[in-house]
Amino acid sequence: MNKVMTRTRRHPGTRPPVRHDTRRPGGTPTRTAPGRARPSAASAATTAGRALLALPQPRPTDRFADLLLAVLSGQRPVHSMLRHTAGRAYDELAWLAEHGPLRTTRGTRPVVRDIGYFEPRPGAIEAFARIGAGHRLRAMAFRLEYGHDNRWRCTAVELGGPRMPCTDED
Repeated sequence: MNKVMTRTRRHPGTRPPVRHDTRRPGGTPTRTAPGRARPSAASAATTAGRALLALPQPRPTDRFADLLLAVLSGQRPVHSMLRHTAGRAYDELAWLAEHGPLRTTRGTRPVVRDIGYFEPRPGAIEAFARIGAGHRLRAMAFRLEYGHDNRWRCTAVELGGPRMPCTDED
């Protein structure tokens, strides 16, 4: 049994004692078998790249629920959703954010508790999210459409409560 001393004499300019037992962590590195070379840095990077591609990507409903919640709770500015919205959705989002329905004053940040969705047709998703802040539970509904540029965009947003007034242009 190797005993580790808690106090060592220090000599200026020398290194601290090292472990000489190779069976324990921190020992000398293991040797590769004869005829087998270690993987190069390039092949290791390629393997790591494949591992990253294998990770499951978040669903668009999850991503948009988090983005919309961040805007409606005041954590992100409304203009951060410009490239993620289409049609009247940006106006609805700006109107909702102005009224601050999900802003909290007591320090409990709202979180997405549950997400559900329905696909009325290919390339369109109608989703809902249950938003919890403390003991309160709110509902948020939004519609996503897949565009010609292969990106999902939010085309409608609603929260429980008052709705944005309609204009004559619609």
